[in-house]
Formats: sequence, C-alpha cells, structure tokens
Amino acid sequence: MFARRTVARVVAQPSLLAAPSNARNMATLREIELRLKSVRNIEKITKSMKMIASTKLSKAQRAMQAGKLYGAANAEVFETAKEGAAGSQKLFIVVSSDKGLCGGIHSSVTKATRRAFGNTPDSPIAGASVEPNSSVMVIGDKSKAQLSRVLPNNFKLTFNQIGRDVPTFADAASVADLVVKSGVEYDSVVIIYNKFVSAISYEAAAIEIKGEKALKESEGFKKYEMEDDFTKDLAEFSLANALFAALTESHACEISARRNAMDNASKNAGDMIGSLTMQYNRGRQAAITNELVDIITGASAL
Repeated sequence: MFARRTVARVVAQPSLLAAPSNARNMATLREIELRLKSVRNIEKITKSMKMIASTKLSKAQRAMQAGKLYGAANAEVFETAKEGAAGSQKLFIVVSSDKGLCGGIHSSVTKATRRAFGNTPDSPIAGASVEPNSSVMVIGDKSKAQLSRVLPNNFKLTFNQIGRDVPTFADAASVADLVVKSGVEYDSVVIIYNKFVSAISYEAAAIEIKGEKALKESEGFKKYEMEDDFTKDLAEFSLANALFAALTESHACEISARRNAMDNASKNAGDMIGSLTMQYNRGRQAAITNELVDIITGASAL
C-alpha cells in the first residue's frame, strides 16, 4: 500500500513541474522582440550616416574639382619631359584612408597595387615592368593593414590622420616633403588612388610622376639652363600637386561609397525588420490561439 502511494507520487511529480505548453513560444517571441529592437537601432544609425555622407559629398566634389586643376597643370608640365627614358626604380604611394564602412573602396587600391607588382595585363600602369623590391608608402591605415600581409618587406613609410576632413594642399605638401626627406631612391613615383567616375561608381587608377633625376635627363628640360635647386623644387612641387589631386578624388570616392553602403545597409535593415515583424506576429497569433484552445477545452470539460 505504501509502495503504491510512493510510486504514484514519483510518477505524478514531473507533471507538477512541467512547463506550460506556450512557454517556448513566449521565449521565442521575446528573442524576436529583442532582435527587432536592435535592428531598428542599427537602421537609425545607418540612416544618420547616410544623411551625413550626403551632406559631405557636395563639399568633397567641389574640392575634387579644385584638385583636378592641380593635376591638369602637372600633366602639362610633364608633357615636355615625356621624351626622357623612363627609370626602372619606382616608388608606389597608395592613397587610402583610416575609416571603414565604405564598401570596397580600400580593397580597390590594394588589388590594383598587387596587380602592378604582379605585372598582370590589367595592371594600372600597363606596359611598365615593376621590380619586386620597389618601395611602397601607404596613406591610410586600411590599405596598410591589407598590404602588410602581401608586401611586408617593401614598406618604407606609412601615413595616417590624413583625409579625416576634406584634404588640403598643406596635407599633400607635408606628405611630399616627408617622401623627399625619407632617402628612398626612385626614378618615378606611381600614385595609386580611386578615380571618381560617378556618384555610384569608381575605379582604381594610377598617376606616374617623374623624379628629379628623370627630369634632368629628359630632352625637353635639357634645352634650358636651370639650376639644380630648381629641378629639385619642381619635382617636389609636382609630387605635391599630384598627391593633392589624388587625395581629393579619393576622398570624394570614399564619401560617395559610404553613402551608397549606408543606403544599402538601411534597405537591408528595413527588409529584415519586415521579415522579423511578420515572424513575431505569426508567433504571437499562434500563442494566442493556443491559449484560447486551452481555455475552450477547459470550459467544455466542466
């Protein structure tokens, strides 16, 4: 008799401790609700970043147009030096930035640099051979992190905190001054940057600037009597001009890419919010239906 009662209590105990039938649904609904809240917060952030990038884009485009004038003046100067023999020793300056959340803007120049060192047919400096030991200088921490894994022994200088706002000629001049004072020997400087195509597209491009030695040996410059300091100053000023044009154009590409990336992120967040809302409503309806079924079943059993 006592044994039967003990067994009966042991068997009946799990039913007393069993969770309600809709407990799992309530936990799932709570998780969906928390996820909805986080996605809505992310959507607010991406929309704000898109608005900020949109306001900055017009300013960056005006600076880019001013920088292109410097680049055009540079090209006109070097038209007279194009007969000179091109040197084999090149110095690569990769123009990037320190900020992310802008799509593949940094990978674009990194891949172009790798193609240049690989002497591939789609190299940004097609037709010119690049020595494997050519020096590399990087503006911006993003491309620095990417290229340090591929060309760790070619790094000579890296720059950061440039281009946090619209680049100025003073920024370009300070970079050019450090490049000249670095002691790196080169016949020409190849600047790899992002070229602005439109508000939704860009492409990697390269500018090649002759060094002081190449200018002296070019046929066009040999026709005139010039002091050594003049050729040195001209080479440094031309490098600063080209860097300013590349920095402003890359900055415009970065702002445009960030706006597009935040626009796509906002759209994806909106789609996710719609999907999660539908999932939450279905789960909530299922929980309410189960509760109604339990109430009706209990009432009919009385």
